[in-house]
Amino acid sequence: MTESDSRSADGLRFVSFPAGYDAANPESADTRTLNWVDAVNLGFHEERQTPSDVAAMVDAYQWDRRILTGVYDDAAPEYAWDPAVPVATYATMVNRLNVGGADLLAAHLITMVTVRPTHRRRGILRRLITGDLARAKKSGLALAALTASEATIYGRFGFGAASSAATVQLDTRGGLEVSAPPEGSIAVADGGKLQALAPEIFRAHLERTFGALGRQHSYALRASGAWSDGTTQPDKALRGVIRYTADGVPDGYAAFKSLGWRNEPHTMKVTDLVAASDEAYRELWRYLGSIDLVDRLTFGAAPVADPLPWMLADRRRYKVTEVEDVLWLRILDTRAALEARGYFGDGTVSLEVSDPLGFAAGTWLLEVRGGAGTVRAIAPGTAAQAPQATVDISALGSLYLGDVTARTLAAAGGVRGTPEALAVLDGMFSAGPAPYCSTHF
Repeated sequence: MTESDSRSADGLRFVSFPAGYDAANPESADTRTLNWVDAVNLGFHEERQTPSDVAAMVDAYQWDRRILTGVYDDAAPEYAWDPAVPVATYATMVNRLNVGGADLLAAHLITMVTVRPTHRRRGILRRLITGDLARAKKSGLALAALTASEATIYGRFGFGAASSAATVQLDTRGGLEVSAPPEGSIAVADGGKLQALAPEIFRAHLERTFGALGRQHSYALRASGAWSDGTTQPDKALRGVIRYTADGVPDGYAAFKSLGWRNEPHTMKVTDLVAASDEAYRELWRYLGSIDLVDRLTFGAAPVADPLPWMLADRRRYKVTEVEDVLWLRILDTRAALEARGYFGDGTVSLEVSDPLGFAAGTWLLEVRGGAGTVRAIAPGTAAQAPQATVDISALGSLYLGDVTARTLAAAGGVRGTPEALAVLDGMFSAGPAPYCSTHF
């Protein structure tokens, strides 16, 4: 991990660095990291954190190989907050995305983006994100990804919403009846052991789940109760269970906690559920639906195409209360991204990609045979024998995992092409399983 420091024409300093410890006190984060986290907490309206809380975050950030960027205004007026606290923050890391191809695809992840209201309309975000995307492409990464707190910000930088997840609620009064016979076994988890096991189970889930994204280190800490939501303090209310196959192999886990006896109806919140097989998914829900003294289960990261209601004897006990976008994608290298993806139907199509930032612009002939695509650049108009479509870069990000059809994007104006071209695109991109990403970052 390298550091960089540059000053813009308007006097702002842009500094990138890894999170670090205080050399004089290795149990505390260094001042630069403390100030950066303080700025993030301001931007997301979170409480100030203690140095010991931030020190715990340093280890997780280093595990993730996360790079922090702060924008500093050294010309702060008298009485203003310490100018060593950045006026804007930005962080990046790399993790792997299941795009259905032979290999998982490395993705450039962007997170913790804030700009202080006092420094808006100065182009800070544009400078941060365009420079970062350029570096990511130069390093060989085919796409960038983020989870957006605000839906209106990132489309202008070429990101498109690419997958969604559902918040669900289940009525468990009297227990949930699952139609399929039980398989394997369930055991209550030891928290410390689950912390070590959770990444292994998630890795198996990632390998089999189209649209899944690798997780940062904090997920295992929260699944085990070592961290609670929003803090690095233990979550004493959290419990966990592990599912085992008939051969005794763990292939799924769930973490959950009661919302308290004063909550009516008595509700259990599922904070994380990861299954590396369909059987594990069924059995985890069977267990959760059988817990005594619970009237309702909630889960905020269920698949939109969820098999859960279809496994219940009474599917009316299952209710979707919200569907929200999770993963936003930005294609940086059209050829590399399209060739990395696995497809669900054969075909040939000419794609003209419109990208105002220039990273992925061009006209490409995509040929898919046996689920694998080959891509070559062509001059516009030279592939008249193939159906032709024009795609805005943000629409290409949305189309990439097939969560929305080309026909729908055409109706919205992001794709322009003949009915034949739209049909070919949908046969390639949208005919397979719906993408599912339960990773936020």
